[in-house]
Amino acid sequence: MDPTNDPDFTPPSLKKDFEPIAPSDKIPHSTPIQPFVMEDLGAALDGPPPHPASSNSIRPGPVSLKSHDSNADSESRYHSRIPRKHTDLMSSSSDEENIDIEVQNNVKREPEILPPTFQVQSSQIADLEEVPHGIQRQATHLENYHFPTHRLATTLPDDSKSPLVIVACGSFSPITYLHLRMFEMAMDAIMESTRFEVVGGYFSPVSSNYKKQGLAQANHRVRMCELASERTSSWLMVDAWESLQPRYTRTALVLDHFNEEINIKRGGVMTKTGQRRGVKIMLLAGGDLIESMGEPDVWADQDLHHILGRYGCLIVERTGSDVRSFLLSHDIMYEHRKNILVIKQLIYNDISSTKIRLFIRRGMSVQYLLPNSVIRYIQQHNLYGDSEPVKQVMSERAE
Repeated sequence: MDPTNDPDFTPPSLKKDFEPIAPSDKIPHSTPIQPFVMEDLGAALDGPPPHPASSNSIRPGPVSLKSHDSNADSESRYHSRIPRKHTDLMSSSSDEENIDIEVQNNVKREPEILPPTFQVQSSQIADLEEVPHGIQRQATHLENYHFPTHRLATTLPDDSKSPLVIVACGSFSPITYLHLRMFEMAMDAIMESTRFEVVGGYFSPVSSNYKKQGLAQANHRVRMCELASERTSSWLMVDAWESLQPRYTRTALVLDHFNEEINIKRGGVMTKTGQRRGVKIMLLAGGDLIESMGEPDVWADQDLHHILGRYGCLIVERTGSDVRSFLLSHDIMYEHRKNILVIKQLIYNDISSTKIRLFIRRGMSVQYLLPNSVIRYIQQHNLYGDSEPVKQVMSERAE
């Protein structure tokens, strides 16, 4: 989030009382998010792939370094992402109110949650955009807050991978299909180009104390994010902690919060060998947010080093932006370039919340730009009827 929209914003050069960030020993050490190089793939790269229909694999993914010695293992790396019959659909654990928990030796075992897949969930066949039964909605008051973990993977199936959680901070006023697509694009890039395994994804809406025109109250934006993600996705969640804070919270501290909840309180995730492994937390951002990091005296250098160096950033390019050239010219970003993954949109999507709000004020249709459940919520609560400055509507940084 752009720090200049903080009502109490003070240029970093003039501010001396920064709230401290988490010390480095509290953040799990992880390898940089470097893409595969050709030699990592080995000789199997030159062999013809089997037909997708011949595979029984459940999950797509990058070439496993352990699978080069077996033709059977090699074939399992390919599959069709579109289910061909109803038996290919996976049952969703998100809408099952009664979960059978095995009891052995009087010890309760928590239900196992695996990382997300591309398979269509059986629960997505009907009522796609309604929040499933059994899902606890996010609190509207900080004293009632609980960190959401109902889709956070508890087990890492492949010990050769490193676990990763993606966090998107933003206003989401309202959330659009582009916000949802950004997570899917990031998932594709990570699975195809890195040695990481995504174990969860979170929307973190900013608090109401963020100084920005067109910003609906935090409880509305959190609810719209829930409506958009809980049924249309099998792995995305909404965390209300940032939105419940009495003041604007710096992005570096938001990432510290996720590290605290996932790694310090819960010990990361369990591997197949029974060991706990720390989870890498990465910020998912658009190219416009990254460009704001280059503006003088907007972001504190210590925060940029903390975000980019200790956590990392997934940057989705927008139409007409040249993120790579910007990274080359920015000293701090270039220093941490191995911890930054630039994601190119193969199908450009220019949907913005600013334009959605403009369409709503003009009485124009926003169908197919955001989920129907979000449209219904906006109509029921009469949101986004107030005018906004022309400069903001026409800005290239429309969010």
